[in-house]
Amino acid sequence: MKVLVVGTGAREHAICDALKDDVELYAYMSKNNPGIAKISTYKIGDEGEVDKVAEFAKENGIELAVIGPEAPLGKGIVNALEDVGVPCVGPAQESARIETDKSFMRNLFEKYEIAGSVVYKVFDNFDDIDKFLDEFDRDVVVKPVGLTGGKGVKIVGDHLRDNQDAKLYAKEVFETEMGGFAKVILEEKIVGEEFTIQAFCDGEHLVAMPAAQDHPHAFENDQGLITGGMGSYTDTDGLLPFLSQEDYDAAVAIMKDTLKAIAKETTPYKGILYGQFMLSKDGPKLIEYNARFGDPECMNVLPLLKTPMIDICKDIVAGELKEAEFEDLATVCKYIVPDGYPDTPHAGEIVEVDEEGIEKLGAKVYYAAVNEEDDGIHLSGSRALGIIAKGKTIAEAEEIAEKACGLVKGNVYHRRDVGTEALLQKRVDHMKSILDE
Repeated sequence: MKVLVVGTGAREHAICDALKDDVELYAYMSKNNPGIAKISTYKIGDEGEVDKVAEFAKENGIELAVIGPEAPLGKGIVNALEDVGVPCVGPAQESARIETDKSFMRNLFEKYEIAGSVVYKVFDNFDDIDKFLDEFDRDVVVKPVGLTGGKGVKIVGDHLRDNQDAKLYAKEVFETEMGGFAKVILEEKIVGEEFTIQAFCDGEHLVAMPAAQDHPHAFENDQGLITGGMGSYTDTDGLLPFLSQEDYDAAVAIMKDTLKAIAKETTPYKGILYGQFMLSKDGPKLIEYNARFGDPECMNVLPLLKTPMIDICKDIVAGELKEAEFEDLATVCKYIVPDGYPDTPHAGEIVEVDEEGIEKLGAKVYYAAVNEEDDGIHLSGSRALGIIAKGKTIAEAEEIAEKACGLVKGNVYHRRDVGTEALLQKRVDHMKSILDE
């Protein structure tokens, strides 16, 4: 079967890797990702030019497409591909609004009385925000309405000193429009531990994957700016050290209710639904949805997948999704980034990757924002590659991943603390202190 994967990064490399043994693989990517290039017939082009992607698919007789990143989904790539007869694992533009329009998501929760929502308000001007924050007695989260690449959200107590500081940031969003955003959402800040559940969806049925926890801060001990994600882990039972089966099930129930609501409000949602939750003293609260796999969380779950990925993809487009089986192992992913990331002076430099040595350790490398040229693999200003390892415990997976990170040479950095016992205990203790309040 001819299958097209759209996207350039480590998430798409992981998707391609999960498909490669069972399909004739094609890829459409904006840069020459060395991992994807090795295993596919590919074209370099702008993934956002959806008509050109559809033309490429038609010319090559593509029978199914898997869409990796969010931006093409927001531009209607699924609609364009389906217009030329290519079914997709990915939501249509209308239902992709669950990620591309945060106000749509919150309004959906309110209209259909879905559990796990938070207090929020949508604004289209600064004056109303100014008045609202003068009276609101809780810390807030400021979210531009639209896609910000995981970097537009700012939180009081983390990036912002107080609600007065939140005002200044909201004003900045309106004045610069941050690429054209004319609305801002203010949400109450929920205190707890974040976790992610990704799920396969066929429009009616939802099959959840193991829970993962991302590490969005750039530096160790959760310091620095929030980035696109510096690493993540899963545990052997599909849960997390601080996450009970009851809490996991409650989060999945929220996602199932969301799937039903999307179908009523727009078009049936077919693809990957990514739920980012905060486990609070009152249970899981939905922070936001993504309309695709997470990056890095995709790299944790797909190497554990025992059910052939192509079978799941076929079932999604046919509306016949049943189940997905995963190995009962833990995983740890650590992202290699240029020194100084996210403000790095090392973009364009060469990074050396000992793929053979990494594989001998029992780890995998997934290439992200790099570009392979004749003289080697070049860094960009963003995350370079993900190192993923499996183990019978998180500790075992972390040890392998850390050793593998040492086989990447260049002006690069990674968070050594991702998956370590000390950081996991910090998460457990934090959650216990919240529940004991």
